[in-house]
Amino acid sequence: MSIVTIRNVEFLNNPARFLDPYHFRVTFECISALKDDLEWRLIYVSSPGNEELDQELDDCLVGPVPVGVNAFEFEGSPPSPSKIPPEDVLGVAALILTGSYNDQEFVRVGYYQNTEYDNEEMKATPPSRIQFESLVRDISAKPRVTRFQIKWCACLLF
Repeated sequence: MSIVTIRNVEFLNNPARFLDPYHFRVTFECISALKDDLEWRLIYVSSPGNEELDQELDDCLVGPVPVGVNAFEFEGSPPSPSKIPPEDVLGVAALILTGSYNDQEFVRVGYYQNTEYDNEEMKATPPSRIQFESLVRDISAKPRVTRFQIKWCACLLF
């Protein structure tokens, strides 16, 4: 049984310019007070076949976590253009939000992100060199959520 359940992830700036920070609100429910903080990480996946190109955009600690419904706002940096292969910039990429407790990942929420130029002319005939300032991103509203069973309490039984 999970102590923490994600209720909602709301992107507060979607769609947005590709180079804008990600800004969203996470709402989750906690059924038992937690001694330690929850760690949240935001990861950009431009090349699914090459994990070395994944970029951790930001992370944050949330705590102490009381029983009940909790929420926090998270702002993550945009991906670094220099770390994305040019052939992987346009089109679909993945954005992943992970939640961990005591270095154990308990949830992974994945979104598809579509990146394209902001005008029809550049969409029809993309420039030979990527113009990052002319790109917009749109994050899918339907996430894929994966939950993992973890050990929530390091209690000793006598």
